[in-house]
Amino acid sequence: MQRQNLTAASRQLFTRRDDERFADLQSLYDHCRTAQSESSERWTRLIDVQSPPGRSLLLGVDDDRQQEALLSMNDWSFGQLCRLAGVAKETVNRLTPGTARLVLQETLPSLQKPIQVLQRGETIRSIHGPAYTRLHNLDLLNIVREFATEFVPPQAGMNGATGLYAGEQDMFVFLIDPTGWVELEDGGKTEAFAPGLFLWNSEVGCRSVGLQTFWFQAVCQNHIVWDAVEVIDFSRKHTANVNECLSEVRRHIESLVAKRDARRDGFARVMANAFKARLGNDAEEVAKVMAKHGIPRDLSKRALAMAREQGRFTVFSLVDALTRLAGEFKNAGDRLEADEKAGRLLELVKA
Repeated sequence: MQRQNLTAASRQLFTRRDDERFADLQSLYDHCRTAQSESSERWTRLIDVQSPPGRSLLLGVDDDRQQEALLSMNDWSFGQLCRLAGVAKETVNRLTPGTARLVLQETLPSLQKPIQVLQRGETIRSIHGPAYTRLHNLDLLNIVREFATEFVPPQAGMNGATGLYAGEQDMFVFLIDPTGWVELEDGGKTEAFAPGLFLWNSEVGCRSVGLQTFWFQAVCQNHIVWDAVEVIDFSRKHTANVNECLSEVRRHIESLVAKRDARRDGFARVMANAFKARLGNDAEEVAKVMAKHGIPRDLSKRALAMAREQGRFTVFSLVDALTRLAGEFKNAGDRLEADEKAGRLLELVKA
């Protein structure tokens, strides 16, 4: 299996402000629900840009009912307005409000079609042309709440962030299943992996909607996901059919959960068999089987002695004994080799 180290969550960890971080999925859900309920779309034409004394620039708009309004802009929507005018936001920000107003009035194009304005209260969240189709964060979180019920944020990062973020521009979600650990075979050795996912979206056009699912071995305090395998990526732009991606997101999450359940059930069956299956009726017979699977005589002898203390020569008792003995080796390579040989015994009960 090809392994990757995933850094998307780590980038979020170090770039998000405190007010963009959320302690749990419910608080993120409540935030997104409030933002959606307090926001509304209006199809409008731009009237002008105004600069009232002592205030930042205001954008005048009206709609097909000739209802005019003067609205403020946040950093993102102001940047969109500057792009629409073909001037650099950084340049406009260096001007006085009066001069900035004149620049934008001179450079904003005369639009033949109405534009889409998303406003929350008296503030514009985004400005788009007719080709843009919005997908709400809440629609994606509803899928997560329905189909990824056992997934939770990872342990808090080094700065206390949990992996759940939402700001004026976008949302990012990092979830894992801490109960979903299974054994996967890679290159002849068996190692533990758990399922996880990244989910992202922007209601204001900052980024695409997307999902990444994976199986991983560790998450560090920087929220780097280490040794991820079976990484699946899906993304979609916010165009006319973007809402169709909801079924794709649902399908990918359902697939991840179904694979987790199948693998977890399979591992449980292996362990149940290992508790019952015996490698032989006596120590000599068991030692021959262990030697056949590459376990050295001295290691086999010590494992048999430990298993005998438990009163049985089951596969589980012998694997457990070999794992304990491997922990005594000083050399990491020797420990890994011993663990691999112990894992071979589990292969005998995978039927």
